[in-house]
Amino acid sequence: MSETARVDVLVVGAGPTGLTLALELSAHGVDVAIVDAAPDAVHESRAMVIQARTLEVLDRHGVADDLVAAGDDATSVTVHGRRREATIRLFDAAVGETAYPFLLFLSQAETERILAEHLARRGVDVRRGSRVVGVEQDGDRVSCTVHDDAGTPARVHARYVVGCDGAHSAVREATGIAFRGETYPQTFVLADVDVDGLDPGVHAFLGPTGLVFFFPLARPAPWRVLTMRPDGAEGPTALLDLQRAVAAQAGGRVRVHDPVWLTDFSISERCVDRLRAGRVLLAGDAAHIHSPAGGQGMNTGIQDAVNLGWKLGLVCRGVARPGLLETYDAERLPIGRYVVETTGRVFRIATSSNPLVRFLRPRVAPLVLPVLARLPALRRAGFRAVSELDVHYRGGPLAGESTGRRARGARPGDRLPDGRVLVDGTPAALHRCLSATAFTLLLYGPVGRWPQATVDAIATRWGAALRTRRVSLSDPAVDRGTVRRLGIPADQSAQLLVRPDGYVAHRTDGVDLGGIDRYLESVLGTAAG
Repeated sequence: MSETARVDVLVVGAGPTGLTLALELSAHGVDVAIVDAAPDAVHESRAMVIQARTLEVLDRHGVADDLVAAGDDATSVTVHGRRREATIRLFDAAVGETAYPFLLFLSQAETERILAEHLARRGVDVRRGSRVVGVEQDGDRVSCTVHDDAGTPARVHARYVVGCDGAHSAVREATGIAFRGETYPQTFVLADVDVDGLDPGVHAFLGPTGLVFFFPLARPAPWRVLTMRPDGAEGPTALLDLQRAVAAQAGGRVRVHDPVWLTDFSISERCVDRLRAGRVLLAGDAAHIHSPAGGQGMNTGIQDAVNLGWKLGLVCRGVARPGLLETYDAERLPIGRYVVETTGRVFRIATSSNPLVRFLRPRVAPLVLPVLARLPALRRAGFRAVSELDVHYRGGPLAGESTGRRARGARPGDRLPDGRVLVDGTPAALHRCLSATAFTLLLYGPVGRWPQATVDAIATRWGAALRTRRVSLSDPAVDRGTVRRLGIPADQSAQLLVRPDGYVAHRTDGVDLGGIDRYLESVLGTAAG
């Protein structure tokens, strides 16, 4: 970076959130720079669960296959109680609405490496050892002072700055955005270790005084262990302390050894009261932090980046008016608050020191949880909630109209379900026919119902903001699940306008494209074309 640089967007923070945002922007051809205060990329596992929805949105940029190849997928967890254990099937491998019906376990270091490699292929490199020490903005730009490791200052002038720089965000501090919440009284231990006595898969030991979780890792060690800090430990937790804690909760059945990384940490739940201050925006841990329950943290941050990325991309390209950015706060802040609240409730129950809870936890959970997991409806609901497939923006500022007689199926604001279809006459996955940088108009039904001249006219009017695809089912009898999830009978016609992040924006029955045209005009204005 030169002494004075000018870019469209400066991304501060090169964790998964910042890297994803830079990837989104680079896909739009936006001039983006990304800086990080740390002199090197992380080498520890840190966040390690990648959810199905995260894989879906990263697949739009060709990243998901690399992540899956590097990680360890899991569809069940073994719960160990006082005298019994039970393997609980969490997800159905036959779930048809996503290509990723599992939890993917992968070290954050590996996730960041893969994201950074894809970013570098697009000509965007991370400027490390670059600390933001000042943020000033006027009407049409933001000026940041950035110091390198030697303290040498540089100025970066950007149209927009996005703070993805974590819980202690310098960008958030500079804007004066409040970050309210509280810290849990307990201290916890994370370690990447080798383990004797465990079969493959996820394991949860419900001990007499606490819990121990084991998650499979390929690198930098075979296992990640999470537990509460041992009572009476002095100074930083050492391997011997961890071994004693694991032995106490797991009844001596498991031995941990050869740690690659071991750290004590506390858990806070905090959330900002807004995600934007003028031309400065926040995403990921800079905006919300919470307990690790359900593996939601990194995934929620990546979803922030995707939501903001396509909007910033269209605005910076001049395809959409700047007012589109106002919808970022309206859509993502409620999601951040919800995640903070729900993970907090789950974690407080899981770590409660209440004597009754401690008594019941190792005795009741191994009996009740397998019974509940045998119910397909509950298992599907659990999968959708944990995997973030249930996240929606119904009732939000970008949820358009939905006309026609339907009680089920994808509605405006819902994630578009995946499925096998014919796209322009060729068999394909529905998600893979969507554009990552434009709205996609899906014309569902027999090809001849939309005159080509009519389709060409709306495509010409909206230019770079719109792609059109003709969609039908190869065999309605076989693809009943796709019909049900879309909510469109196989013999009818409908139009679904899908946002660049894969959420339904507008839908209507029939062949009149007037509603689609009016929606795009209301959202993008006259900037498109």
